[in-house]
Amino acid sequence: MVLAASQRVLAGLLVVASVALVVSCGNDEPQRSITVGAGDSIESSVLAEIYAGALARTGLRTAVDPRLGSRADYLAALDADRVQVVGEHTGALLGYLDQHSTERLPKQVADAVSAGLPEGLVVSDIADGTDLRPRVLVTAQAAAQDKVRSVSDLAPRCAGLTVGVAATPGLLPPTGTARVAKCDFAATVAFPDPAALRKALLEGRVQAGLLGGPPELAPGATDGLAVLSDDEYAVRAENVLPLFRKGLLDQRQIKKLNYVAGELTTDELAVMIRDVRDRGAAPSEVARAWLDKHSL
Repeated sequence: MVLAASQRVLAGLLVVASVALVVSCGNDEPQRSITVGAGDSIESSVLAEIYAGALARTGLRTAVDPRLGSRADYLAALDADRVQVVGEHTGALLGYLDQHSTERLPKQVADAVSAGLPEGLVVSDIADGTDLRPRVLVTAQAAAQDKVRSVSDLAPRCAGLTVGVAATPGLLPPTGTARVAKCDFAATVAFPDPAALRKALLEGRVQAGLLGGPPELAPGATDGLAVLSDDEYAVRAENVLPLFRKGLLDQRQIKKLNYVAGELTTDELAVMIRDVRDRGAAPSEVARAWLDKHSL
């Protein structure tokens, strides 16, 4: 009799547990997922993998949609909700949103970007350790002879100089031609790469240069040249930041993106881009290694 009663009690418990399991499974919500978009540049792919990997470590399911095209293309995908996060540069994005903006300092540019975004899009912290601005160059001989150490030193001479311009392979694209405040050059000549720009400077065919990013991304391209300091931001700030759809991420996930912003530097980003560009590494691999290194 005692055994039969125990069996009845056990059977009742099993029924209750089964019902609870069915109710629990029926109430499960599908796991949220996001897609991080990347344009055609190597930097865009690396940033997308970093953001996707960082967010995945909060438990969010993520994917990367690569090679979406130009800035207009991947921003259109973001606007249409085909992707939910992209990596950007503050200055280039501000130029895209408002070509008449005159803001140049990092915080001012970031604030102007935030204020100018379309409804439904937001940004988190900028990576203030990244400085992706074009660099102003002159020959080391000219810098010593004319005592030119900064862009402000060069400004009074700009009207009599021809400037050469070269993009830095791998970086996010600029928006228009880089402008140097208070420095209107007499003429501008485009060159196919940083090496060609260096050669033209050393041969005297141009008297100043605009290298489209940090020298770390163009090894040897500044040999024999002086990279002028620009503490006053005559060239508009270009810091990395994530752009994403409003209401998509919770505070824990936004905090994770802010951690990324606090750790990312120009040197480290340059190394990752060069690993992909010059050594054939996969963007996902370099991003994972960077996240692990910084315990993100």
